Amino acid sequence: MEQLETKKPKEIVLSLLESNNVVELTNYIETLASGDIVYLMSRLNKKDQHKLLTTLSPLNAAILIEELPDVQSADIIEDMDATDAAAIINLMMSDDRADLMMELDDDDAEAILTEMKPSEAASVRKMIEYDQDTAGGLMITEYFRYYESITVKAVIEDLRINAEKYKYYHVRYIYVVSRKNEFIGVLQMQDLLLANPNKKLSEIVIKTVMAINANASLDEVVDLFDTYDFYGFPIVNDNNKLIGVLRRKNVMEAVNERAAFEHLESQGIVGGDELRTMPVMLRSKRRLSWLSVNIILNIIAASVIAFYHNTISEVIALAVFLPIISDMSGCSGNQAVAVSMRELSLGVIRPAEVIRVWFQEVSVGLINGVVLGFLIGIAAYLWKGNYYLGLVVGGALAINTVIAVSIGGTVPLILKKMNVDPALASGPILTTITDMIGFFLTLSFATLALSELRGL
Repeated sequence: MEQLETKKPKEIVLSLLESNNVVELTNYIETLASGDIVYLMSRLNKKDQHKLLTTLSPLNAAILIEELPDVQSADIIEDMDATDAAAIINLMMSDDRADLMMELDDDDAEAILTEMKPSEAASVRKMIEYDQDTAGGLMITEYFRYYESITVKAVIEDLRINAEKYKYYHVRYIYVVSRKNEFIGVLQMQDLLLANPNKKLSEIVIKTVMAINANASLDEVVDLFDTYDFYGFPIVNDNNKLIGVLRRKNVMEAVNERAAFEHLESQGIVGGDELRTMPVMLRSKRRLSWLSVNIILNIIAASVIAFYHNTISEVIALAVFLPIISDMSGCSGNQAVAVSMRELSLGVIRPAEVIRVWFQEVSVGLINGVVLGFLIGIAAYLWKGNYYLGLVVGGALAINTVIAVSIGGTVPLILKKMNVDPALASGPILTTITDMIGFFLTLSFATLALSELRGL
């Protein structure tokens, strides 16, 4: 192993695979940090990825797959033999397993489910019924559940006997249910261990515990975790039957993933996720679907310039300021979009609060617009020594800034209310409108003052 330390992870793994040294390969993979594993798998070709996963034990392969982003692990798994894939997925944590299966094509997912253990396949089918951004889609099914009629002694004995099975469970609470699996309450593990061994769980269970419905949205769940400093919440269906546990860790990960997803979509990555290991045609298609719409919108904005071509030919200096006014207004609008998207994700605002948000943005837009307009106006005057040029470009930027923040602040709320993805659509709408209005204001003002600007 010492001879391998100077080599890169890819070289080490390929060398160990070639020599079929399973023990040393397993030990080496266990030494890698999460980031190193992701990087390693992205550098291996499909054949070597599959060889690595099938050479490792199914459990170690499952642990490795859990370290990868869902889109990367799905890309690897869907090209594997269904039997090999099922052996790995059987041993993954329930939440990671469900996320992975939801990334796969329906045919690939069904082929793998058919090869999985019936109990594990049934668990996956139940979990993927829920949207990923709901309590049911985020829960785990590895938790301790016991009937209220069981004694403390029996529970402790079960934990001892099944220690190997429970090794990866999160040992903090046990959840108590009726014979019909109806949720009753919880017990902290320390309370269980300190209780009289002959007492039934019904005698010591804490019943004043809130349970979350599986259909609760991510925003609702975030509010609950912000309100209560709990490790997790039990998840129940509409019949109050316990079906899982939602941990704070899973909720925070979901919030971060949604933020990353929305950021990518706002930059035109349709689908919200892309890795350069994905097929080129798929990546191209996802990008073009957004870019092709944008080119049409930009042509519409440019038509305003074409309409005023005589003014531009008379005042060439305007060509310098048009992109500045467009860009600065767009930046102001994008700031407003970012704040609205953030507040929507946190549940701070609702789509119906358009007017309130608009008033708040206008107040900021007026201040910033005046300041920015004054600065660019001074720059225009110092360059050409013409007050009218400063008034034209400064006034256009000031007004367009107010318009840009008004659009940027309110459009995400309007789109959300229309069930249109605000992250994907807000940017193109904002850019097109601010460009058109910025060009229109600048060229209209310049046309009115043409006698004072001609020849600049």
